[in-house]
Amino acid sequence: MPVQRSAAPGFRQLVLRICTITGAVAIAFHVAHGQLGLGGRRLDSFTDDWLYDAVVAGAALSCLVRAWLVRVERLAWLLLGVGLTFNAAGEIYYSIAFGDSGNPPIPSLADLLYLLYYPCAYAALVLLVRRRVEHFSASTWLDGAIAAATSAAVISGIAFEQILHSVTHDSVAALATTLAYPVGDMILLAVVACVFALSGWRPGRAWLLLGLGLCLWAIADTGYLYTNADNTYAVGGWLDSLWLAAAWLIGLAPWQPTPRAGNPRTDRARLPVIPSAFSLVALAVLLYGGFHHVGAVGLALAGVAVLLVIVRVVWTVDENVRLLSASRHDAVTDALTGLGNRRNMQAALERTLADAEASRPAVFTMFDLDGFKAYNDRFGHLAGDTLLAHLGRRLQAAVCAAGTAYRPGGDEFCVLLNLDLGEADVHIAAAQAALSADGEGFSVTSSYGSVAIPAEAQTSTQALRLADDRMYAQKGARRGSVRHQTHDVLLGFLRERQPDLHDHMCEVGRLAVVIGRKLGMSTEELDEVRRAAELHDVGKAAIPDAILEKPGPLTDAEWTFMRRHTIVGERILTAAPALAPVGQLVRSSHERWDGGGYPDGRAGEAIPLGARIVFVCDAFHAMTSDRPYSRARSPEEAIAELHRAAGTQFDPRVVAAFVETWHEEVGEPVDGRAAGVRPT
Repeated sequence: MPVQRSAAPGFRQLVLRICTITGAVAIAFHVAHGQLGLGGRRLDSFTDDWLYDAVVAGAALSCLVRAWLVRVERLAWLLLGVGLTFNAAGEIYYSIAFGDSGNPPIPSLADLLYLLYYPCAYAALVLLVRRRVEHFSASTWLDGAIAAATSAAVISGIAFEQILHSVTHDSVAALATTLAYPVGDMILLAVVACVFALSGWRPGRAWLLLGLGLCLWAIADTGYLYTNADNTYAVGGWLDSLWLAAAWLIGLAPWQPTPRAGNPRTDRARLPVIPSAFSLVALAVLLYGGFHHVGAVGLALAGVAVLLVIVRVVWTVDENVRLLSASRHDAVTDALTGLGNRRNMQAALERTLADAEASRPAVFTMFDLDGFKAYNDRFGHLAGDTLLAHLGRRLQAAVCAAGTAYRPGGDEFCVLLNLDLGEADVHIAAAQAALSADGEGFSVTSSYGSVAIPAEAQTSTQALRLADDRMYAQKGARRGSVRHQTHDVLLGFLRERQPDLHDHMCEVGRLAVVIGRKLGMSTEELDEVRRAAELHDVGKAAIPDAILEKPGPLTDAEWTFMRRHTIVGERILTAAPALAPVGQLVRSSHERWDGGGYPDGRAGEAIPLGARIVFVCDAFHAMTSDRPYSRARSPEEAIAELHRAAGTQFDPRVVAAFVETWHEEVGEPVDGRAAGVRPT
């Protein structure tokens, strides 16, 4: 039942809390009795023997119960529980067999049971660290080795030599037994330090309690052997209380939350500090050995620790160099294709421009995939990424002999060739072929724009802008594009209906492109303004010929009808989504700078620049063309009229650019024979 399942954890927590409090009270009583004489001499045997044995046995029972109830890490806690059981059995045997005797035999059964605790503890720690940490880096192993060597050097330097000199046993067994304790403690403390290092010095609550308990146990053992050798050990003193505290902490550790297995958490501010601290301790042991006697074992271990620190520094430098190299590579490499990214391309382009000379030209080419969006929409983004990676490899193979390929992002690719424009044509063709793919239901090709360096561009911004403009000009001018096809259909319709009107719009388109280029419009914007200029009067196809060709002035009703042609033109063009931007320019192509135009009464900068350009070019061509109701004016007269209307009817900046262009083209007379349109 759910109630029973929820009651079990609650009962377990209650028992654990009671045991924890009981252990803390037992330790406090032991300290109070040993240091303050609480209870008097009559409690010496109970406190120093049976209370001590009970706390150690309780720690062993805690580990065994944990192994029995919880499957996770069962073997590790079972081994630790078995090791503590051996230790507790040794304590109980010692209490029963020798009691307060001050001269127990060495070795005895108690010594055997005590020493069995060490291999069980080592094995348990190894199993725990393997379960809780999946991957150890070489630097982590080095940190563990530094911590282990330093810890062992400290114990050896403090106590091992003193213990060794105090041994007076004649038998080999007695000598080996006496020395086994400090060696076992030295190894145990080293293993604990190594485990903490392998956990990234973030052991968690369970390991912290276990490690602290094992460290206290090793310190208490070493202290006992040292004071016993020095004849200063006192039963019931601080060392005995330290053993109890160690057993209590070890008994609490199994019941702490078990972390998930994973890699050690790295704290970059902490990682170099702890090995450095251990290295300072090892160095202190060596320095101390220069003024006081320290055994050869302690000095050797301290020297090993310092040597490991040097290896750790070298390894860290190498790791940082490799990490820096990897980060630099990632910073300039496109992860999908392996080509250089936009930052890499920009840097290479700037270097090429800085070193470019007439004798060492280069060509920068920008490619944009045609049909990739349809492929991506049909087959999905994963297939799209796979295709991009495939095309990127093909592109690099196609141009590797003459230059470098880049992917600045999306479906754009770039190539920087160390050749002049004439020699680069074959490589550009190969690159365009590499960026093509055909299959069932799809076709991916590419448009491109090339720039000669340094002949056509002196800065990277100029090169990118010019290549981009040329690429989009080619993309928009492709005969198969929807926009081009629709544009051709409309022009064909106008040519069949009114050949003169068609010629007029083509000339206006030519003039609009020249002015737009002078005003800094991009290639894509120039393409839109050209189409708007050529199609700005497409709405007049809906105007009766009687109004269009009327020799006299129009009536108000006829003017109202005539002025609807911009709206009609927009409707015709926006029916094709590819020409929607052109339709917006056509709608505003008869708006006046002062707001007196039609159909929306826009004024100033609110009128799109492309529409303002079309308005000026259309007016000039209309004034210099024969019309049913008036003869053509001369170009000089038309320009004078533009000057007069600048600031009211026309944008002054556009008029200035037009006049400047006309002076540049004065050697090429404007054709005044094209059929005119009614003046605006």
